[in-house]
Amino acid sequence: MRWIAFVPLLALLALCGVSVFLLARESGRERFTEGMVGQPAPAYALARLEGDRPLTNGERAGRAYVVNLFASWCTPCRAEHPQLLTLSRQGVDIVGIAYKDRPEAATAYLAELGNPFTDVGLDPDGRYGLEIGVTGVPETFVIGPDGVIRAAYRGPLTEESVRDVILPALR
Repeated sequence: MRWIAFVPLLALLALCGVSVFLLARESGRERFTEGMVGQPAPAYALARLEGDRPLTNGERAGRAYVVNLFASWCTPCRAEHPQLLTLSRQGVDIVGIAYKDRPEAATAYLAELGNPFTDVGLDPDGRYGLEIGVTGVPETFVIGPDGVIRAAYRGPLTEESVRDVILPALR
């Protein structure tokens, strides 16, 4: 009957083992976003940050472009902003989607940091973000001329991610 004294210890070890396994494996968010690669990008018709007519995916049919979901309240979005400005200076067509943000806050954010976006759409309730598979911002997608998602990058863009993920997918 002395072995009963070890049951709580064995249960704790089993719980720790399961926890380590769950933490070490690829997260569901990674698989979901990466799972969108090779799939048609969801259609959108979003209110524009500036202008009256809706921003639609049909405007870019036949051209490769980048979709970047950002928010004024997102600290990592500020960290990636220089990479977006560099891409814009290189002539990359970038559609910004202000994710769960207020128009006046997004306008102030872009006025402060510079506007790398060709167009900015508003996704105040996060509906488009859900359709494309975003679980947080920033996230960046490369959409091919055929409307298929060629690459997805979660988190703030870096020089390496632009060089290794974004630019190759645009070619």
